[in-house]
Amino acid sequence: MIHAEKGALINSGLNREVTREEYVEFLENGKLTEILCFEETFPGDVFFIPAGRIHAIGKGILLAEIQQTSDVTYRIYDYERRDKEGKIRELHNDLALDAIQFTYLDQYKTKYEAEINKSSEIVSCPWFTTNMLRFNQKMEKDYHQLDSFVVYMNLKGRFSIEFETGKEVVEMGETVLIPASLETFTLTPLTSEVETLEIYIK
Repeated sequence: MIHAEKGALINSGLNREVTREEYVEFLENGKLTEILCFEETFPGDVFFIPAGRIHAIGKGILLAEIQQTSDVTYRIYDYERRDKEGKIRELHNDLALDAIQFTYLDQYKTKYEAEINKSSEIVSCPWFTTNMLRFNQKMEKDYHQLDSFVVYMNLKGRFSIEFETGKEVVEMGETVLIPASLETFTLTPLTSEVETLEIYIK
């Protein structure tokens, strides 16, 4: 989470263990939100959402989203919102039933420790790794053992990427893709501290 207004909520998963049949009953009775887990969220929070987990972003939230490429999204509830013609948007409940994870977890937030001047792992799965990189001094980066591009999503401060043939300044809110062919370079903070997400595929 980059920014969250006071009381902002995010839905991740269910708030209890339910069967497929129980889920359908809540859905058909218009009580689906009663079994969804809504948590107040704050800047710095992380939620890892595997395929099949019900999720929704509430109002007043600005977040960075990293995801595996997918062209399938099933909408199961839309708060009865209507378009300009007064029609309710299409839902995909029949298709979603075969994809939803009905398991319950005690904790949906991902815990992590962001150390200074090093890459701190937040999430790692078979498809990608996301680290938090906090630094206040120059960092020499060497990715020669990594067969992947690297993406920096800058959350705080500004920094420069210095390499053999040039230099690029990254402002807060900007995203930069480093090609796999650029294996070594230097990160230099241009403010007192920088916080950026570091993402790559495995």
